[in-house]
Amino acid sequence: MRIQVECRGELASGAPLRFVLGEHTIEVDDLLDRWYGDEADYFRVRGADGHLYVLKHVRGHDSWELSSFTRRGSRGTNVAAARPRVLH
Repeated sequence: MRIQVECRGELASGAPLRFVLGEHTIEVDDLLDRWYGDEADYFRVRGADGHLYVLKHVRGHDSWELSSFTRRGSRGTNVAAARPRVLH
């Protein structure tokens, strides 16, 4: 899903500050991870709404996409878990 992203700094590939998803503007509270692919950069962020998002910046097209969404409180996705979950 294509999205609009406002970034820190002059480069479009800078750390995201906020993004527009539908009719909602979501402020980025935390940049949790960043990694680089052959054609895109990926940012795992926590929004001010508490949900987790993976934002993808496609360098060749200078466009942004929402790659992944995880609802706050979903089982197995708590980034700040006190201890690892053991699945049997």
